[in-house]
Amino acid sequence: MKLPASLHVLNEGLAFLLELAALALLAWWGWQSTPTTVPRLLLAVAAPTAAAVLWGLFAAPKARIRLPLSGILAVKALVFGAATGALYALGRPGGALAFGLVAVANTALATLDRRAATHRARTGEDG
Repeated sequence: MKLPASLHVLNEGLAFLLELAALALLAWWGWQSTPTTVPRLLLAVAAPTAAAVLWGLFAAPKARIRLPLSGILAVKALVFGAATGALYALGRPGGALAFGLVAVANTALATLDRRAATHRARTGEDG
């Protein structure tokens, strides 16, 4: 399923916003996880940093290490799942459900769109 150009751009923009939100949610969770300053600061920095490094290495469009689609989707599920879990742990179950559903829908659309584009490139079909 190839998305029309305008929807493709909107979906890619939403993907970027979801990635930023995931980092922010992990930082927020880290800050709220413990009452003492040093551990909370460490968690608030380490959680989003670990997610960003993982994403940059394996899931980003220009990732350093190219994985098959299943590997990329696993990394995305891990990062978005951690952010969803963080939001739930922060006492926002409705927000966690909404974030998780939007992330799944966005990733599914992007995956279908990329598969269609790859198929057309391989077969030489004109869309």
